Amino acid sequence: FLLRDLALRMTTTPRTAFHMSAFCWYAFVVQYLAAKDGEELPKGIFVYGGPWKYLTFLNLLLQMTFFGLATVADLQLGKETESSLSRWKDRLFAVFAFPVGTFVVLLFWMIFAYDRELVYPATIDAFFPPWTNHAMHTFVLPVLLGEVLVQPHTFPQTQHALAALGVVGLAYLSWIVWVYLSVGIWVYPLLRYFSPAGLLGFFCFNMSVVSLLYQLGDQLNSYVWSQTQSFACLKQFKDFIK
Repeated sequence: FLLRDLALRMTTTPRTAFHMSAFCWYAFVVQYLAAKDGEELPKGIFVYGGPWKYLTFLNLLLQMTFFGLATVADLQLGKETESSLSRWKDRLFAVFAFPVGTFVVLLFWMIFAYDRELVYPATIDAFFPPWTNHAMHTFVLPVLLGEVLVQPHTFPQTQHALAALGVVGLAYLSWIVWVYLSVGIWVYPLLRYFSPAGLLGFFCFNMSVVSLLYQLGDQLNSYVWSQTQSFACLKQFKDFIK
């Protein structure tokens, strides 16, 4: 019976299919990029830390982890465990996956449109085909918006979420500064144009944007699912009075 129930969930739940597809996609992209670490690439790309120093790559890992948890939660049969998984899944999506993923897409394409050499030099095109650029910097956003539509999420208190984002953001800033101090290469070419004060200001600006994106995710989630609930209630009322 358990296997039959599991098989039924896998074949009849569009949400589960969406989560599994997203997880497999991100796992494929992460594996493809990680495999490039052993190849001859333009100078400085994977030196010291490999792909692990790039926010784009870390975001792909974040998205893969979230959709992996979402898939497990969809297939989980124990209500108590399912509830625990759902809480962690919601927190991961609300606090990190949505705001960070959206931030990566928006910031990358804004800088790319201004001067791609500041964030994704043209020399990279010879080593990474165009689809990988879109896999890292474009498709993330529609997948996240799809997640908003297929399932409601519980968002934590804003101050707790922003505190967590601040800690993670500061950790990443420390990491890229450490990379620079260790090998003399900035993770992104743009950063070499900043003074220490300018770098701090740029970091604060980015964290402000991420904070706004967290609140945007909260508002989108509330709007979509309040509308859905209103429609469902209206339908039930119409069915009742027939």
